[in-house]
Order: sequence, then structure tokens, then C-alpha cells
Amino acid sequence: MKAFVAGATGQTGRYIVQELVQRGIPVRALVRDPAKAAEILPPDAEAIVGDVLNPKSLETAIGDSTVLLCATGAAPSFDPTGPYRVDYEGTQNLIKLAKAQGIEHFVLVSSLCVSQFFHPLNLFWLILLWKKQAEESLQKSGLTYTIVRPGGLKNEDNTLPIVMEGADSLFDGSIPRQKVAQVCVEALLIPSARNKIVEVVAQSGADIKSPEQMFASVR
Repeated sequence: MKAFVAGATGQTGRYIVQELVQRGIPVRALVRDPAKAAEILPPDAEAIVGDVLNPKSLETAIGDSTVLLCATGAAPSFDPTGPYRVDYEGTQNLIKLAKAQGIEHFVLVSSLCVSQFFHPLNLFWLILLWKKQAEESLQKSGLTYTIVRPGGLKNEDNTLPIVMEGADSLFDGSIPRQKVAQVCVEALLIPSARNKIVEVVAQSGADIKSPEQMFASVR
């Protein structure tokens, strides 16, 4: 297995890269700023310059990767096209690349509540709508996939157990980015994670389950 990570220097992507490296899985990390990548990413990760909005750069960057993890996301801005371009168009480019490359498994980090059109986050240039459109494109692509919908993302880790449910089951809650990264990497290794949408939060008092138990419980 060799992993290609899009959004590798993002706040969640960097933890995905770290998790892969810790497990001894070779990583090609897609970055736009190599200097930033050198500061953030572990030295064992291979930083490759490219952009999800530039398909030709992706063709070069993916190399001999066999799995793909996408943790991209539009940065807050006054550009109303940001979520469409990054969360939808960029993911579409990655899906096309994955099909051409014969990628074995595509893991997409999405968001809780993407199916709720009237959610407040859609006031920010329809960010959830475009994430949902990207999910649907991946589901229809024919690729083996896992879509991970985390709750509110926290930068500090905690010891709370992970709660995992199926699509449109959880509507609030938060989770550390480190735990999201763990779920994404486990999805590559656990057969019952394939072709599923999973929603994840970290919750006090929840039962502690193994990753295998959590993925198997989602239908």
C-alpha cells in the first residue's frame, strides 16, 4: 500500500500523514507550499507539489500510489466560488485521477450534516451542499470508497471514545482531528469500512469499541 494524501498540510490532513507514517505506510503528500510542508510534515513523508484544481499536476504527483485520502477544504474567504471549486471541483479532479490510476480505495473527509440544506454552514457559500455533491460523485464513480463525516473539528486531542454511526444519524458533537485521522487510516485496513458513509464524534460515556467493531456496526 502507498498512500496519496490531498490536503496534506491542512489541519486534518497533516494528522492523516502522521498517522500513515507512524503505521509504516509510504506517503506521497500533495502540497502547494513545499516550505510549509517541510515545517509541518514528518520527514518520512514525500512532499509533492501540486494542486487539486490543476489536473495535470495531479497526474504527476500521484506517482505509484495505490490508495487516496482527501482532506481538502475551502479556506474561509470572501470568494463565493471557494467551496464549489475546492470541495466539489477539486474532489471531482481527484476522483477522475483515482479512476485513471486504478486506485484501490478512496477515503474522503466530509462533514456532519451535509444533507441539511438549511444548515447555518450553508450560509458560507453553500459549503455543505458542495461537500454533499462531492460525496455523491464518489459514490457513483465505481471506486471503492469510505466517506468520513466528522463532527466539529477540535485541534486538541482527548481521551473520549469515538462514536460511529451511519449516514444522517448524528447531528451534533465534536471530535479531535487526530481521531478523524485514525478513522481514515483504519478505513484503509478494515474490509467492513468499504463503500460506507460513517459519521464520527467523540463522546463522554460512550462504549469503547475497536475500529473493526465500529465499522462493522454501520450498515
